[in-house]
Amino acid sequence: MERNFDEWLTKFRASISSYDYYIDFDKVVRNVNEIKIELNILNTLIGSKNIESEFMHIIEKYPETLRCIPLLLAVRGNEIYAQDEEGAFLYNFKNQNYDIEQYKVFMRKTGLFNMISNHLVNNLVDYAFGIETGLDSNGRKNRGGHQMEDLVEKYIVASGFKKDVTYFKEMYLSDIEKKWQIDLSELSNQGKAAKRFDFVVKTESMIYGCETNFYGGGGSKLNETARSYKMLSKEADMIDGFTFVWFTDGIGWKSARGNLRETFEVMEHIYSIDDMEQGIMEDIFV
Repeated sequence: MERNFDEWLTKFRASISSYDYYIDFDKVVRNVNEIKIELNILNTLIGSKNIESEFMHIIEKYPETLRCIPLLLAVRGNEIYAQDEEGAFLYNFKNQNYDIEQYKVFMRKTGLFNMISNHLVNNLVDYAFGIETGLDSNGRKNRGGHQMEDLVEKYIVASGFKKDVTYFKEMYLSDIEKKWQIDLSELSNQGKAAKRFDFVVKTESMIYGCETNFYGGGGSKLNETARSYKMLSKEADMIDGFTFVWFTDGIGWKSARGNLRETFEVMEHIYSIDDMEQGIMEDIFV
């Protein structure tokens, strides 16, 4: 049945964010708990009238408390670089590489002493929890990148396919060739390109290489993707026993509808989330 591109595009989604997309609270709690003891030791400095001296005594007795300082500045890792007219320093907070006096300079010039002594925070554990929550929000891009994959996989599984038996994740062309003795050199530029598919579905009569993506916003990448997959589809059509399938969605495509239309008109197996909801998996994988 011939499909209408404009009608198909109107059903694209603005978002596919799930409830756990926004913050991974298990990770946040786990990261804070790893330094909770050290943070509670530094809590004794809150409101201190002699914070530099007390900080020195803490570090001398509990040097491990240094390791939680980068998080107080919303920094991942154990090293922080800082410079001014007095010099440049690369502070290591896991393996102390300067004397305590220099770490006091760091605490003073970054404003941490001021924040702690002037009671701008009431509890460093709670403060660290807030920072971890903010840092984890930066991970949304990575989580978002896997959401379409997770969604497609759900429908593949619902169609009766089993992981590592009849469907496979992140499989390279070379692995497909070895597993099923098929020549995919048309797709790899005679072995020069290390192409990887998000999913490979295997039925009795066909191998399906699947790509998935979701674009909530526009950009030049969309045009490049559409052109690339159009070419990939044409190359796959020349291989007996292999079919290329593309699952895509997102209102970002509306800004690149021209290139997507061109691909849609020549590519048989290009589908949206709405298509999956309508049971397209059972029609494709035969």
